[in-house]
Amino acid sequence: MTFHPMQGKTLLALAAALALAACASTPPPKEQLAVANSAVDQAASNAADAPAELASARDKLTRANAAMAAKDYVAARQLADQAAADAGLAQAKARSARSDRALTELRESIQALQTQLNRS
Repeated sequence: MTFHPMQGKTLLALAAALALAACASTPPPKEQLAVANSAVDQAASNAADAPAELASARDKLTRANAAMAAKDYVAARQLADQAAADAGLAQAKARSARSDRALTELRESIQALQTQLNRS
């Protein structure tokens, strides 16, 4: 069986049409962007102890919004999901830092009480 040049062009055109149809059928990730916006806003008010993670979340959210404006919905969805994950990480790190400080304060209080008891 031999390939005719027209068959190759037809296959190429069909592949291009399928690729365009796949891109066109990707819905805008409005829900993912809303979740990411909310997560970044919440992290911004609670994650002062995780500035790098918060900055990463904000950067990815900005890039997700730019991808959305460019109608690159696949990239917008991925970046929005990553922004939400980074915001969650920022909040978790901030909670961990607050817990560590509370533990340190508690240990210092216990040490002070033990010192007072030993003097009595």
